[in-house]
Amino acid sequence: MARFLITDYDYPDIELERELFVEAGVEMRAAQCRTEDEVIAASEGCDGLLVQYAPVNAEVFAARPEIRIASRYGAGFDTIDTEDARSHGVWVANSPDYGVGEVATHALGMALALLRHLAIYDRDVKAGKWHYTSPGPIRRVSGMTLGILGLGRIGKRMAHLGRNCFQRVIACDPYIIDGDFPAYVGRVSLEDLFREADVVSLHVPLTDETRGIVNARLFDMAKPGAVLVNTARGAVVKVDDALSALDSGGLDGAAFDVLPQEPIPAGHPLLAHRRVLLTPHAAFYSVEAEQELRRKAAQNLIDWARTGRPRYVVVEGRTGTGI
Repeated sequence: MARFLITDYDYPDIELERELFVEAGVEMRAAQCRTEDEVIAASEGCDGLLVQYAPVNAEVFAARPEIRIASRYGAGFDTIDTEDARSHGVWVANSPDYGVGEVATHALGMALALLRHLAIYDRDVKAGKWHYTSPGPIRRVSGMTLGILGLGRIGKRMAHLGRNCFQRVIACDPYIIDGDFPAYVGRVSLEDLFREADVVSLHVPLTDETRGIVNARLFDMAKPGAVLVNTARGAVVKVDDALSALDSGGLDGAAFDVLPQEPIPAGHPLLAHRRVLLTPHAAFYSVEAEQELRRKAAQNLIDWARTGRPRYVVVEGRTGTGI
């Protein structure tokens, strides 16, 4: 019988996963690991891991050679070191398509909230200030350009939604061929994205290439009055550079659903900034999306146990027929 460990989770319970594993005839353990050492201690005798935020890397794979698959709750998989997994012959799987609509609509909502200064209006009204010009000038959205960095599943959905609000949609994605760009999306370079877009919305995975890619160099090129929306990965943006751009007027506003450190530390400058909108890594969330995410992440392990291969492959591991 296959044995799997849920390394950590922040859901109210894990009954959904337990029911799936029981029905599949596999054993489940659960922990709340925060370090590699805790993962190693909890995963003795386990064939696979179901991971949320716990770090999984060469240290884990070397200590537990019996682990042959790690599946992640999420489309991103940066908590699992994929190169370490590849070198140890461990399968890596994810849940790439569970919350596409949720993230895209959240990003669009954040963008429109920044452009219409909704959070500023709310704070001003509650503070006793009642005037339509209290946040400063507001421009017409239908005359603006939406810029998208990363035209994968979510980026394409953002473009589809945004075309109904904005005059123009442009995108940068060097890994998408021209034929996969929707006809209504203009292809631009990274630099031109920032020069031309009134809204820059980020939809890239976190890799060595994208870590810190949005930084002072690009903010210096930004179109006057532009806003930034990040629902991708926190470390894609150099937050200190974004704060400097906000303070200097290089950016008119910024919205972050994801940050390099989560939760955001008390007293962080973002918390008090008038032109910053924050949500708690919630863009993915709806009741339906969370259930889909959890089913797909668990099903990767079940499929591997049955067939030797998960459904959503990130890294191919050692061949075999599972357990």
